[in-house]
Amino acid sequence: MKFKPFESHTFDANELLKEFPPRLTNHNKSVVFDLGLKDHKTSSGTIEYTCWSQLDLPGSVSKSNIELVHHNEFFTYPHSDKYIEWHMNFAHEELFGFYGGPLFAQDEIQVAEHPILACIRESILEKDLYRWTVNKGCATPILITGVDRRCAINLSKDDSAGRPNGLYGNEFQHASQDVVKKATTIINPPVKSNIIAMESPQPSCGLYAREQIEFILASAVTGFSAAVELSKSINKDAKTSIHTGYWGCGAYGGNRELMALLQIIAGFISKVDTLHFHTGNDNRGYFDALDTLDLILPEWESVPTKQLINVILMFGYDWGTSDGN
Repeated sequence: MKFKPFESHTFDANELLKEFPPRLTNHNKSVVFDLGLKDHKTSSGTIEYTCWSQLDLPGSVSKSNIELVHHNEFFTYPHSDKYIEWHMNFAHEELFGFYGGPLFAQDEIQVAEHPILACIRESILEKDLYRWTVNKGCATPILITGVDRRCAINLSKDDSAGRPNGLYGNEFQHASQDVVKKATTIINPPVKSNIIAMESPQPSCGLYAREQIEFILASAVTGFSAAVELSKSINKDAKTSIHTGYWGCGAYGGNRELMALLQIIAGFISKVDTLHFHTGNDNRGYFDALDTLDLILPEWESVPTKQLINVILMFGYDWGTSDGN
């Protein structure tokens, strides 16, 4: 049976902005959103919003022909005629719930650069549409296609620009509005992005349990598989390209090697064509995951999924600590 969303909605971007403007409580967010939404035009078009139920894991796993690409930086949102490009949103269980406040981690940065996502948040609240990325312990990823990226925010450390510690996380709220304005570049014309919003497991401590590993893998398989299905509906000849990184490893304190490992395995299962992994200048977790993968999943051999998870458990992956952002 074909994998389909359990709920879907179509939004008009211009109507969203007119009827459901962002609600901002942080002055620096207001600076970015004012710049990003200036001269918003009706040509922004339609946005598709779909919600997906968690898939069961397959009986076995084997390596696929997926292309793995490493990037030392954070997301840059490239455009390609060959691929349908998707970018992860490291979501909270309630979609885009903190976009308007002082927080500025991956979720909030993505919304700031794609400000119409804030309007979607206000619309789904007003209309009481489904907005949960996890429901009763099961993953329900939300995918959004055709979203304008209207600005880019330079998060890097730069003393001369007034960003001695960068603008990521808590640094954003302490920066001056002038510094934030100068760090924000308008993208004109805007480029379209496709978003996969998924929440990782809630923060924990000690060793990862089987249930947590199974949830992470099932969440990624579901979100990635949904992206593959939607890519086919957009262009049956295009390939699916997903950009991700250390999902759940910032505020939630997830294990970087494990989260990279499980997402790569999910890429195999979901038949993603290219998986881009962005490490943000912290490469060790990703490359350790590649080494581990070669040990636990031999080339072109099929391994029972339960056996694979048993082996991963034997490595004794433990939780880290929150980065406070």
